[in-house]
Amino acid sequence: MTSRGKIAVFGAYGHTGRFVAAELLRRGWSPILAGRDEAKLRTAGAAFPGAETRAAAVDDPASLDRAFAGAAAVIHCAGPFLDTSEPVVEAALRARIHYLDVAAEQRAALNVFERFSDAARQAEVALVPGMAFYGGFGDLLATAALGDWEGADEIALAIALDCWWPTEGTRRTGERNTFRRLLVTEGRLAPVPDPPPTRAWDFPPPFGPQEVVGIHLTETILMAQHLEVQEIRAYINRTPLADLNDPATPAPVAADESGRSSQLFLVEAVARKGGEERRAIARGRDIYAFTAPLVVEAAERVVDGRCRGTGVLAAGEAFDAQDVLRALTPEHLSLELR
Repeated sequence: MTSRGKIAVFGAYGHTGRFVAAELLRRGWSPILAGRDEAKLRTAGAAFPGAETRAAAVDDPASLDRAFAGAAAVIHCAGPFLDTSEPVVEAALRARIHYLDVAAEQRAALNVFERFSDAARQAEVALVPGMAFYGGFGDLLATAALGDWEGADEIALAIALDCWWPTEGTRRTGERNTFRRLLVTEGRLAPVPDPPPTRAWDFPPPFGPQEVVGIHLTETILMAQHLEVQEIRAYINRTPLADLNDPATPAPVAADESGRSSQLFLVEAVARKGGEERRAIARGRDIYAFTAPLVVEAAERVVDGRCRGTGVLAAGEAFDAQDVLRALTPEHLSLELR
């Protein structure tokens, strides 16, 4: 297969980074495997024969410049993003290449919007933060649900997982991320109440009725950047939160040769305007593995010019939301628009 070009994966030996590198190879790209730990890079390189490895660290700008040389874009997978995103964004801007990350931390995404919008436009590149299951996926579903509506009174996003086996990176990020989370009320970002709200949600099969808890991650920040919505609420069912809060919960275990776990997810986005309601419902498997085709699909569209402009862009702002979601079906996702 002829290579389509090079895309750097920073944090390539992490759990999500390995899925991203595999997806790039599957689609004909040449991934540059980058990260701090040279031993782990060698192990990752052995798993992806032919892939180039380049050691780099966020506290060594010159090493990041070497790592990204010759790449068309960088996909940043090494959290906690509160500590790592800004140095990697700065290196992407120096190289004048596109940047995508998989950050779930609201503050990390806000930092990219607030600090790098002008610089990205001047460099004529796109920076797309939060292009992951928690983040861009919810934004795309909400944008797809809106369809031809210019705005809505409310968007509610509800996530159901049958379990959550957190990675080491997820646990580190949770410990680091002490910022109070934000929702959208009266058209503006505001702190989530403490304790967060709960409610009943009647999910489609296979989940059915569940009690859900307010949980706002990067998707709320992304939606707030480009959607004219008065209220944005996001929820998750209690089962995965119990897993996440239990230190004895194991890390993900591969259930097939692709490395995906057996974890199931369902995400429902509901847009309300006056007395009308529209929905987008997506089902899939393994939130970490699913992030790989999602962010790689986005990276391809940025590199080949199917991105709506330059600067810092939310997923639903950068791309045709329904088209991206349909591109992931049926291999990675089932999708209903109602």
